Amino acid sequence: MEDLLGADGRASEYVDQAIALVMTYAPKVLLAIITLIIGMWLINRFVRVLDSKLGKKDPTLNTFLCGLFSAILKILLLISVASMVGIATTSFIAIIGAAGLAVGLALQGSLGNFAGGVLILLFKPFKVGDVIEAQGFLGSVREISILYTIVDTFDNRRVVIPNGQLSNSSLTNMSVYDTRRCDMSFGIGYSDDIDKAKAIVLRLISEDERAMKDPAPLVVVGSLGDSSVNLTVRAWTKAGDLWPFNWDMQERVKKAFDAEGISIPFPQRDVHMYKTE
Repeated sequence: MEDLLGADGRASEYVDQAIALVMTYAPKVLLAIITLIIGMWLINRFVRVLDSKLGKKDPTLNTFLCGLFSAILKILLLISVASMVGIATTSFIAIIGAAGLAVGLALQGSLGNFAGGVLILLFKPFKVGDVIEAQGFLGSVREISILYTIVDTFDNRRVVIPNGQLSNSSLTNMSVYDTRRCDMSFGIGYSDDIDKAKAIVLRLISEDERAMKDPAPLVVVGSLGDSSVNLTVRAWTKAGDLWPFNWDMQERVKKAFDAEGISIPFPQRDVHMYKTE
C-alpha cells in the first residue's frame, strides 16, 4: 500500500514538474515561434524589395547583396530566437567564431578573391561587356562573379581571372569613353620633302569618314632616327573604329608614299668581304 502511495506521489511530482516546465517555457517557445515566423516574413520582404530596387540596375551586384543580407539576417534571427527560448548563445557564438576562423585560414585565397569581387561590384572599375586589358589578357568581360571574372579574348579564348588579382593590380578599361586616339608613326627618308609627306598623311586622314574633325588630327616630326625622319600621327576616332582605321591607314600611307615618290627607309646592312693571303 505504501509503495502504491509512493508511486502516486512521484507521478504527481513529475506531473507538477512537467506543468511547471510547460508554464515556464510555453510562453517563451510560443513567443519564439511567432518571432521566427514574423522575422522570416520581414527578411523575405526586405530581400524582395532590395531585389526590385537593384535588379534592373545591376543584376550581378543585386544577386550578391540579396544573398548576403538574407544569410546574415537569418543567422541573427536564429540566434535571437534561441536566446528567447533560454538557450545560451554565448558558447554558440563562440563556436561560430572559431569555425569561421578555421574556414578563413583554410580559404585565404578564396577569401581574397571574395573581397576583390566585393570591391569590383561596389566600385565598378568595369562592367559586363567592357573591353579590358588585365593580367596580360585583352578581351571583353563576359561575366563578373563574386570570386572570378570571365573574359573572352578576341581570338576566341575564355580566360578566368581571380578577382583578388584584378582588385590589387592595374587594369585598362577601353570602353569607358566613346572616342579613342589612334597613334601612328611613319618614317620617311632624310632626302624626302617633309611638308609633302605631312600633307599626304593629313589628306588621307581627312578623306576617311572615321577620323574625327574635332579634335583635329596632328602630324609632326616626332624624332630623327638613324636612317629615317619619323612622323608622329595622332587622329581621333570612335572607339569601335580605332583598329580598322589604324590598319587601313598603314596600307593607304604606304601606297600613297610609293605613288608620290616618298621613300620609307628600312634597316640595311652592308657586308664587306676581304680576301687575305
